[in-house]
Amino acid sequence: MAKLTKQSENFSKWYTEVILENDLADYGPVKGTMVVKPYGFALWSNIKKILNKMIEDSGHENAYFPLFIPKSFLEKEAKHVEGFAKECAVVTHSKLVSEDGSLSVDPESKLEEEIIVRPTSETIIWHMFKKWITSYRDLPVKINQWANVVRWEMRTRLFLRTSEFLWQEGHTAHATKEEAMEETLKIVEIYRSLFEDYLAIPTIIGRKSNLERFAGADETFSIETMMKDKKALQAGTSHYLGTNFGSAFNVKFQNKENKELPVYATSWGVSTRMIGALIMVHGDDMGLRLPPRVAPIQVVIVPINPKNEKPEEFASFIKKVDETLNNNHVRTKIDISENSPGFKFNHWESKGVPIRIEIGMKEFGENLITISRRDIGDKIQLSIEDLDTLNDMLEDIQNNMFTDAKDFMNQNLFESDTFEDFQKKLSKDNCFIKAYWDGSDETELKIKEKTKATIRCILEDIDDSSKKCIFSKNAAKHLVVFAKAY
Repeated sequence: MAKLTKQSENFSKWYTEVILENDLADYGPVKGTMVVKPYGFALWSNIKKILNKMIEDSGHENAYFPLFIPKSFLEKEAKHVEGFAKECAVVTHSKLVSEDGSLSVDPESKLEEEIIVRPTSETIIWHMFKKWITSYRDLPVKINQWANVVRWEMRTRLFLRTSEFLWQEGHTAHATKEEAMEETLKIVEIYRSLFEDYLAIPTIIGRKSNLERFAGADETFSIETMMKDKKALQAGTSHYLGTNFGSAFNVKFQNKENKELPVYATSWGVSTRMIGALIMVHGDDMGLRLPPRVAPIQVVIVPINPKNEKPEEFASFIKKVDETLNNNHVRTKIDISENSPGFKFNHWESKGVPIRIEIGMKEFGENLITISRRDIGDKIQLSIEDLDTLNDMLEDIQNNMFTDAKDFMNQNLFESDTFEDFQKKLSKDNCFIKAYWDGSDETELKIKEKTKATIRCILEDIDDSSKKCIFSKNAAKHLVVFAKAY
């Protein structure tokens, strides 16, 4: 296995090497696309299974909507189409023709209306909601979709920003603004739980500014996370859409008094970008470090018997260890490859497996196993009779990884009262900075121009004339978090 670049030398290069060397993903043949390999897809599947249960338990149903969207649908919501226009992949023809072994577009197959390859599904879903919603009895509608989307990105990076990616997108319709806003905030809490309780990633949650808000939304709430290079990653969003999409698609309902009223909407989503966050929050110079609750392999067993002594009894001992762990609902793998023990140790450390069990002839003879923890590198020996304690160890690793990440974020989250101090902190190193802001787009743009930092989210609204904007010195309207971001 190739030696990884150190994070301190080139974080971006380290990130890409970790993905490629550990078989999470590879580059697709079309620029900007990626192939998610089995180990990466197993990680995504574990996350998906956890989140899907949370979504279904909160009263949502899964459905599927078409990949192709008529261009006219996007044109119905002006802000929405403006936000996605530069990223859309467009289908204009339906056939190819072959001439002398080469293919070309059949000019006779030009479509009457161009088709957009799904960048997000609000428009097509609200087209269907118009068919489904006529009465208050039809509400609320709470739909989730697991799908792929296409956004024609110019600058791409595996998992973080690719032209096609996997995600879930939720779309709901409600009778009142209050109910829709309650839904928006409920999803934020589900995402917070996913990131903190399962991915061991601490979050900062708040509203987006006008410039950072989702195209077509009245309010966007975001889940912001800090990477090891102290940059921010927007890891998930939940949008209150008001009546924008309902009005655009003429979706109304009759209430109990037979009065026709508008429908209020939400949409929300997280994507395979979460895997990028996992890598950059927890990874180190040796490679991945995966939280046990989502790790494809929680425990790897490495048998060490170079002289093939007592092969049947030794194999039986290995099998007993594996079966005991499986019965305790631990995901395991036995490495029976012909690689050297040292190679195997490095291989599974790089892949981020939380616990490695080493079993040689000494352990076999004494009914012991040697355990190595990926999170802190400690090694201990344990009787085979105490294997059930590994579940507690996995929980300890999970909690320890969250605590480490939380401490790191807190140590690099500062407050600034002057723009000079603000610039000094950002020029020294990446960090998160809490500061007051006057609420104007102009101020936000000027700060971004001078520092490359953006408002990640609004933490609270201010009703205190003594609080001044860090840049304009005008009365502050909000306390926000600034950071440089992916």
